[in-house]
Amino acid sequence: MSFWEKLLNAIGGTAGNALSAVVEAIRTLFEGDPETRRKVAFSVAIIALSAKMAKADGIVTENEVNAFREIFEFPPDQAKNVARLYNLARQDVAGYEAYAERLSSLCVTCTKNCPVLEDVLDGLFHIAKADGLIHEKEMAFLQHVAEIFHMSEERFDQIMARHVSGGRDPYKILGVSRHDDFPTIRRRYHGLVYENHPDRLVSRGVPEEFHLIANERMAALNAAYAEIEKERRAA
Repeated sequence: MSFWEKLLNAIGGTAGNALSAVVEAIRTLFEGDPETRRKVAFSVAIIALSAKMAKADGIVTENEVNAFREIFEFPPDQAKNVARLYNLARQDVAGYEAYAERLSSLCVTCTKNCPVLEDVLDGLFHIAKADGLIHEKEMAFLQHVAEIFHMSEERFDQIMARHVSGGRDPYKILGVSRHDDFPTIRRRYHGLVYENHPDRLVSRGVPEEFHLIANERMAALNAAYAEIEKERRAA
């Protein structure tokens, strides 16, 4: 039996109490298997919050659905189970705030700016921008989720800078100041490269399928560093 089937069998089919049932099932079903527990928690966070965000602007576009599939691949024989969980989250009487609060408690570090929750936000940004722009209500949704995740405003701005097209600030993407000297910026860049290595993501419980987001993140970091390096050399 797949972990999707185990999870859905445990929570039943009532949409009204899906949130509490899902989170409790994750805590208990996979208690003795921390690696699977992390992976399931991450996957459920993406599914549930994607479902809630899809309602933020009132429209679910085909591009958004495709973007979800890009970052969250699953075996064809599990499509119905994933769709069922998505629909339960969308229909649940609990608002997205409750989902974010309960799911944030599953963070493996339980610290401010939790890297796992940053991965979740990256995934949500990827879906939100799939139709060419991030709707005002989607941005408000993302900001509020970040607050619930105890993400600092500075870190959220750094994440947002990687995704918002037009006028991207390379300094903001790297989380450095224009007043920092280049050696400081270089150390920060190398630190980010290390933090976002695929092996680090795996250790955080991020499914391999999510590495598209990691590649996008690395591309943004590399481009930002190259732009700053070019600017400093020309100065």
